[in-house]
Amino acid sequence: MLTRAAHHRPPRRALRRVLLGATLTLLLVTGPQVPAGAADPGGECPPAQPNCNVWDDDPGTPGGGGNGGDDGGNNGGGSGGSGVCQWRGQTVPCYDADLGWFNSSNGCYYQLSVPQQEAPEGWQWYTITCDAISLGSTHTELLEEPPPGFGAPPDPEELARRAFASITLLAPRAAVAPRKDIGPGLVGLPVWMWASRGATYFGPQSASASDRGLTVTIQAEVDRIVWDMGNGDKVTCDGPGTAYDRRGRHAGQRSPDCGYHNGYTKADTYEVQATTHWSVTWRSSSGTTGSIGGVTRTTGPVQIQINELQVVTR
Repeated sequence: MLTRAAHHRPPRRALRRVLLGATLTLLLVTGPQVPAGAADPGGECPPAQPNCNVWDDDPGTPGGGGNGGDDGGNNGGGSGGSGVCQWRGQTVPCYDADLGWFNSSNGCYYQLSVPQQEAPEGWQWYTITCDAISLGSTHTELLEEPPPGFGAPPDPEELARRAFASITLLAPRAAVAPRKDIGPGLVGLPVWMWASRGATYFGPQSASASDRGLTVTIQAEVDRIVWDMGNGDKVTCDGPGTAYDRRGRHAGQRSPDCGYHNGYTKADTYEVQATTHWSVTWRSSSGTTGSIGGVTRTTGPVQIQINELQVVTR
């Protein structure tokens, strides 16, 4: 076998770390709404970690949103991998646009050399980068057959996750009535819950990613929002709910679409949290379909104070 080696250091791919550092401003409104120009808080989640808990900090700090990841904004270009492979206990992309295809038998990436040097009929020169973890020096090698793993088709699920990383899903800004810092509620009376509306909080959103002729499009929207009332009870609502208006036609009544209708049975201070459960589905240009499960965004805690109902007799 003819072998020619040319050792050099390849350019390393930048590794971006997505920090879950942005906080979410707490919105508790029973009167005026937040002005339109107010800063919009948010939180970030890595694409491999769809569950995201964002804790309120009042007053909140403005921050960006999104799912992060190196491949979030390039729709499949750059060094994003197609499929995932294992090497020395670590996950590596099975394909890299700069390095080629991964060979799991030796932990090296292979791609056809450009330009091709003179070679016997049927043989081809490959540029080889080892190893997949440290991305050491490269060399060229003449092979009669492609190495294992070379030329594998793109993985539609991986493309779906790259498309998912390009969209922004924020934890909703949660509110309850009665509001603790204005006045307490009473045992047995209904509680209203609602959350901020908008595509980043409830969807729908869509995005696409492409690689070597295959395109995958995702669709993301909230399936339900679950309110943890702080006493072991949970209330599930189909949408963001209706903001309480003390001068509105429902004032003093049950919420028309999202409420803790029978109220609390015991006087206390409770912490309420809201979790949105997202439905993220994908479809590829080849006709395959799938979903990304376990995508949630959580707010909290919102405090509510409940007092005993006093009965006055004469």
